Formats: sequence, C-alpha cells, structure tokens
Amino acid sequence: MTIERFAGTPPAPGAFSRLTAAQCERLHEATLRVLERTGLLVEEPEALKLLRRAGAEVDGTRVRLGARLVEWALSVAPRSVTLYDREGRPAMVLEGRNVYFGPGSDCMYCWDHRTASRRRAVLHDVVDTARLVDALPNYDFVMSLFTPSDVTPQVMDRHQMEAMLGHTAKPVVYVTLNDTQAHLDITRMAEAIAGGAGALEARPFLACYKNTLLPLRHNAEAVRTLIDLSRRGLPCIYSPVSTAGTMTPMTVLGSLVVVHAGVLAGLVLSQLVREGAPFIAIGWAGESHDMRHLRDLFAQPDHRGIYASLLHWYGLPMWTLGGITEAKVPDQQAAAEAALTIMADAVAGGHMIHDIGFMESSFTGSLTQLALCDDVIGWVKSFLAPVEITDEDLALDAIDEVGPGGTYLLHKHTRRHARERWEPRIFDRASWGTWVKGGGRAAGDAPAGAAGGAAGRDATVRAAEVVDEILATPVANPLPADVAAAVHAVVEEAERRVAAG
Repeated sequence: MTIERFAGTPPAPGAFSRLTAAQCERLHEATLRVLERTGLLVEEPEALKLLRRAGAEVDGTRVRLGARLVEWALSVAPRSVTLYDREGRPAMVLEGRNVYFGPGSDCMYCWDHRTASRRRAVLHDVVDTARLVDALPNYDFVMSLFTPSDVTPQVMDRHQMEAMLGHTAKPVVYVTLNDTQAHLDITRMAEAIAGGAGALEARPFLACYKNTLLPLRHNAEAVRTLIDLSRRGLPCIYSPVSTAGTMTPMTVLGSLVVVHAGVLAGLVLSQLVREGAPFIAIGWAGESHDMRHLRDLFAQPDHRGIYASLLHWYGLPMWTLGGITEAKVPDQQAAAEAALTIMADAVAGGHMIHDIGFMESSFTGSLTQLALCDDVIGWVKSFLAPVEITDEDLALDAIDEVGPGGTYLLHKHTRRHARERWEPRIFDRASWGTWVKGGGRAAGDAPAGAAGGAAGRDATVRAAEVVDEILATPVANPLPADVAAAVHAVVEEAERRVAAG
C-alpha cells in the first residue's frame, strides 16, 4: 500500500470555489490530524478487522487512521460514478461540474394543496411524488419526500421503495431504517427489476443514502450497509453529517473538519472492502441550529459551497442539498429560499442536489413546491449551460443581410432559433390584461368576502394545477406485471417477518 502524498486539484479556470487550493490543503491536513489523533468509533466487528489489518490503530471500537491509509484510499477511489435509469440508459454522471436535481425524503407532514392544510403524510403521497418527479422535465432523480404514516413502521422503507420503483423510470435514491435487512430487501427488489445482481452492478439505477449515528461514531448498521454495498459494487452515499453547535463545533470550518473526518473514514472502509467501489460523499457541512428555536436550519447561506469546494479539490463525487426552505407554506419565503439554495449549490458544482420540496426545516413536504422548483431548476440549468461559439450562433451572415436599421423578426435565422430560449411552465410572462383574463387579480381587486383579499392565479395556483394535471394522467412508467409482483413479494415477506415477531 505505497502511495505518494495526496495532491488536490486547484479550481478550474472560471469555476466558482469558496476555497483556494491552499485553504483546501489546510483543511485536508486538519482532517488527517483529527483522524490520527482523535479518531472515531466504529461499532462493527468486520470493519474493525479490515481496518486493523490495513494498519489502523484499533483500541476496542476506537479507531485512529494514519495519513498513509487515508491517502491510499483517495488514490484508488473512483472520480466518477454513473447512475442509470430503470431502462439501463446513463442518466447521471457524477464528475466535474455536472449538476443533477431531485427531491428529499421522509417529511412527516404533507402540505396538501387541495385542502390548503398540513396533514400527516401517507403512502399515496410517496406515489404522487414519484409520478410528479418522473413527469417534470428538470428533475433527474427521485426520492420518497414523505414518511408514510399508514403502513407498518418497521417496513416503511420497503413500502416507499416499492412506490418509487413502480412509478418512475428515473434513478432512485433511498433511505433505510436502522435495520440491515431493509437494505438487503431493497437490493433484492432492484435486482428483480434489473435482471440479477450482475446486471444491477453493471447499470445501477439506485443509490443508498446512509447516515451514521454521529460524524465520529459509525454505528454497526450504517457500516454493515456500506460494507455490503461496496462488496456488491453499488453506490453508497455515505453521510456522517451533523449540526454545528450540537454534535460538531459551532464554527463552519470546525464542523466541516469533523464531518469530513467521518466521510474519509467511510471512504477508507469502502475501498478496503473493494478497491474502486462507488462512493458518493456528502457535500455539505457546517449548517447549524437556530439557537433561539432549537430547529435545524436548511437554507442558511454561511456554509453553502464550502465543503463542495473541498470535494472538488479531491475530485470526489458528491451529494448536496438545495431547494429547501424554513417557510411553513409555499409562499414568497419558500420560493426565495428554494431558488437561492438551488442556485448556490448548482454554482458550487454539487453533483446531486437533493431535498427540493422540503419546507419547515424538513418536517413538511409539498408537491406544489416541487412543481414550482422545476421552473427554478430549468432556469438554473439554462444559466449554467456551457457556451459554444459557432458561425450559426454568431449570425454574421444574418447581420449583414438585415443591415443597419433593419429588423430580424421575419428573418429565417430568427425562425430557426426562436424556440431555443428557455421557457417556463409555471412562471407567468403574459401581459397584465392577459393575466386578468385568465383569472388573475391583484389582492386589492379581490371580491368582497374573499379570504384575506388573496390574489388569484398566482404561481402557487398554477403549480397546483400542474400537479393535478400530471397526476390525472395514466402512470407513465409502470413495471411489467411479473416484475411488480416480484417486488411486492419482498414487501410482503418483510411484513410477515414483523408479524412473526
């Protein structure tokens, strides 16, 4: 295991980075110091054997990792991870500055646009999320968004996975309960769709998002899941994330170093199991509680992009979050915070940006917020699109043909390119008169007795209509009946295990 000292990659010319190469180097050195001096707890026997055999210092469950072992893992870890759609087509290539978007998972409550009220989420909300994200063009992957309250709690994650697999062809990111069997069941479900373990490894259309108990305390179930995924060659999003001021230092960089130490420890373990195992690092650290309300804050600006900049220096695939809000309903705050966080993480180059649709600090999810954010994502994707200069784009011949003082409205060059510009689905661009004819009205023009003088036909109304239009159509990507039955059989088997005690 001979390896030269790790050397990172400076930011590419023109690429946004909140860190310089020198700052990345200092954070790397600080993290190595934590791993070697402070260490971490690893509560899984097989992992301890692997680490001890590789030269780590192991004292009970306390593990200290030397720089040589960490830098070996960095040298063999893949710099690119590809996720496929359910049909086996490449859908996301996690490398460079590629950016992809999806919802979050496991909100306890649903903001129901049909009743304008907050209620406990149910399994049908997970189905609706999968169908909506499958249909909205700017989303790239699916998560459950909701925690269903109407299924057996111990097998909730398998019900979520069945709902997602049956209602989208896009890649799926799943979260499991603190139960290794859950991950094994879900892998069987995916293998039934792919056509076996080998086919799933060759073209994985899912990734497991696995949180550890604490950044420096890696519980047995999380580690066992990482080991099994690495052995199978399936992607693992390994997440030793925590909140600054509670389980990591209050400062952004102090928190980042602790979280990063946990990420690098997971990377070492995955590569000891199988060199080149696909590993996706979380790409945010340093978010904190609101100390006045003791609530997690998801839309803070302070820490955004810093850890992503460090992971770009390493060249590692990453998992970040945006499109979130602390607002309680889809309102101006929700739109502003979602748009700002989507833009910030996209400009920072976060490969997989999740948690879109989150409100109320992850307690509530909203389908209308998802629909609204599809337009935000489309805007951001258009903004970030690479610029290619061609003779056709420069339009020198058209400029010469029209000449000084002429108009391009009827020119053939305009007709060729008129439909290339980004067009929103929900954001309104019509004139005032057209908007009013379509049902719009200003708050002051609301009819007498209208609740609060609320404006009509605003963006949330249009988003709700888009949601209902999509959900009124037949399922676009159903599983074949025999495959759906095989997937459901795994869920039923899990239910029987719970019933048997």
